Amino acid sequence: MAKVIRDLSDTSSYWAAIWAMCPMPDVHVICDAPIGCFNLVATAVPDYTDSVPHIENVTPSVITEQEVGGSGTGEAVFRTYEGLRDEGWLEGKKLIVVSTAESEMIGSDLSDLVSKMGEGTTYFHSESLSDDEHVGRDRVLTWLWDNYGEGNTDGIEQEAGLVNIIGPTYGCFNSPSDLHEVKRLIEGAGGRVNMVFPYACELKDITNLAKAQVNVIMYQEFGHTLAEKLGQPSLHAPFGIRGTTKFLQQLGDLLGTRDQANAFITQERKSTLQVVWDLWRGPQSDWFPTTSVGISTTRTYAEGLQSYLGDELGMPISFVAPRPRKVDEMNNHDVRKAIHDNPPTLVYGSINERIYMAEAGASRSAFMPAAFPGSMVCRSVGTPFMGYRGTVHLIQDIVNKLYDALFGFLPLDSAYSKAQGSGMAGAVKPAQVGDKGNMPWQADAQEVLDKALDKLPFLARISASRELQMRVETEAKANNLQEVTAELAMSVLAAQAD
Repeated sequence: MAKVIRDLSDTSSYWAAIWAMCPMPDVHVICDAPIGCFNLVATAVPDYTDSVPHIENVTPSVITEQEVGGSGTGEAVFRTYEGLRDEGWLEGKKLIVVSTAESEMIGSDLSDLVSKMGEGTTYFHSESLSDDEHVGRDRVLTWLWDNYGEGNTDGIEQEAGLVNIIGPTYGCFNSPSDLHEVKRLIEGAGGRVNMVFPYACELKDITNLAKAQVNVIMYQEFGHTLAEKLGQPSLHAPFGIRGTTKFLQQLGDLLGTRDQANAFITQERKSTLQVVWDLWRGPQSDWFPTTSVGISTTRTYAEGLQSYLGDELGMPISFVAPRPRKVDEMNNHDVRKAIHDNPPTLVYGSINERIYMAEAGASRSAFMPAAFPGSMVCRSVGTPFMGYRGTVHLIQDIVNKLYDALFGFLPLDSAYSKAQGSGMAGAVKPAQVGDKGNMPWQADAQEVLDKALDKLPFLARISASRELQMRVETEAKANNLQEVTAELAMSVLAAQAD
């Protein structure tokens, strides 16, 4: 029996092309697509992922059954071009025609047609049917350089201290905040940001990429091919305290500003990182070795979170599922099974993982947004995962989630009164909360309780153990039992789970 793919963790390279090209205001894209594909990539998906503004510089050719059935998409694309030209949408812009899965399925190739659509118009075959968004982003960044940059660099010289940031595009999780932190680190190490490509630049300035002394590649999934073609030394954007310190030292060495980088590190230890010391070494320090973590996100964030939370803070990592995955790594089925079998205290992931948690009834676990698809909004510059400020944001978020978990087990009188009034099995009256609970338990009954507690996050078990015990013993007394039996424990705990 064939295995049906339940969920997808990546989009196609067509989406990558649009998200990489359209942040640049001097570009206009015609996507060789039906109207529905335009709506998805240009409106619906960005609105429900990183909530970027409506993308104004992409227009569909609106191919119909007639084009698909025989005439081809060329006339529809040319008609779209004429409309944009006549209405003034293309003034001061480079026009790029991009293929989609629909146009690729019928073999449309508009390489020749674009030569009739205004000077400088190009055609990008997105390979939507074969490549995922990560491969697509890597290829389109290089393609933009090949077609608009590489051949026009005469007279451009490298300038000491300049640093490119390569990779941020629409559709990248948390990019505004992580980009803000990476800029801060570069400046702290003595560098100056040259270009943020393609997220915060114009296509006409692409040749200035050659001016930089160093490239910082934001993501492990893409950007390396372009960086290699540019030829400057490259570093990855960092995670964790150790990773960020190493990044700053290496960048200082490459720029010749090591003393300034070291001074910045010293100052950060006294300021930004003080919060980490307070939380990691404070009263909460006992929590970290007992708080399990599951991670399912892009490789950049998966490996960064694993390194910081696992290697530096000592938190047990239940599973790590990087995207895009390699052959021997966990797929979505594996992640779903891991969450159903033994839900971690914290799960970093996308809406997929949140759905798996809901399916498993993992109400005691906490979902931590760390990947698209959302839905979530990631537009603030105050929520980084990368860099020193990322270490503070992450540990602060974790501690607050753990406090929330504890709050869920507080024996509030109003909660018990409400439960009692509803006739819920095993409800405890307020006056009974202080009962010492000395009723004997059969060995099988104690085993039932232990198994129920094993399904809860470790931190919550202390409070939950007392609460569940009291619920079972209250029901036993109501049934005039002298000891707690396994059958009664299973009945009460099943009702509690519901």
